[in-house]
Amino acid sequence: MADAATLPAMRARRGGASRFFAALWRGAVGPIVVVCAAIVALWYLGAVLMNADLQRSAFENAGRKSWTTAELVAGTLSQERPKLPAPHQVAQELWKTVVDTPATSKRSLVYHGGVTLSATLLGFLFGAGLGVGLAVLIVHVKSLERSLMPWIISSQTIPIIALAPMIVIILNQLDITGIVPKAAIAAYLSFFPVTVGMVKGLRSPDPLQLDLMRTYSASQAQTFWSLRLPACVPFLFASLRVGVAAALVGTVVAELTQSADGGFGARLLAGSYYGQTIQIWAAIFAAAACACALIAAVALADRIVARRMGYAR
Repeated sequence: MADAATLPAMRARRGGASRFFAALWRGAVGPIVVVCAAIVALWYLGAVLMNADLQRSAFENAGRKSWTTAELVAGTLSQERPKLPAPHQVAQELWKTVVDTPATSKRSLVYHGGVTLSATLLGFLFGAGLGVGLAVLIVHVKSLERSLMPWIISSQTIPIIALAPMIVIILNQLDITGIVPKAAIAAYLSFFPVTVGMVKGLRSPDPLQLDLMRTYSASQAQTFWSLRLPACVPFLFASLRVGVAAALVGTVVAELTQSADGGFGARLLAGSYYGQTIQIWAAIFAAAACACALIAAVALADRIVARRMGYAR
């Protein structure tokens, strides 16, 4: 039993812990939990409303002429092929295809995730490198801003769902198959935000700073490495977050036209063929989780670079 001398310290620690958790709830956790709870509640309501007609038809086909509201609601949330699967059905499918199914099986989302991520990372690396190179050229060669930048912007006006089959077919005719066509589409979507972000970042130094570098007789290369590149790092990582998510979207769209190799897109296509809406939603959530992981990896790299450059973000 604590003595009288230690009781104030214990109460202070408990009070500090309670204030910490209260601040955490008000600051970050609370709003997220409330929004997620509201989304889940609306999701369940939508599942009941959208699946009610199917469940009534199922009761009538089974020869039942009456049923209670509880039976109707329970039936709408347990259908094999619902119009809108309930959250617990998607969670069960994710557990089944991620944990219970071996990762080498083509029924496993881990297997399909590996296929999608390999093409995404390859396309993202190529797209990011292309974006950085184009940005450096645009900033240092004035004529390219007017001649090249409009084409870069107009390239993103083409719907990717229409462009992806064309790229896959053309590359297949050149005997380029497998991961490369999907990576090319991922690079096509990811290079644009990197280019725009890098151009803005490389031009972010103050004119007085550029004049100071000219006063020191610094060359373009010295100005780039000492001033422009450090200034553009925040813009670069912000655009990389957008680019890596866009690369994943491009890969999934490409897999819709090249489904034989697997991937989340192939899983979505197979689910649409056979009316497996639960499978479709599970693949969508798995793709979203992979996108969050990629963005988190870029954010971690951002923090490491920022710390090594001497400022925290």
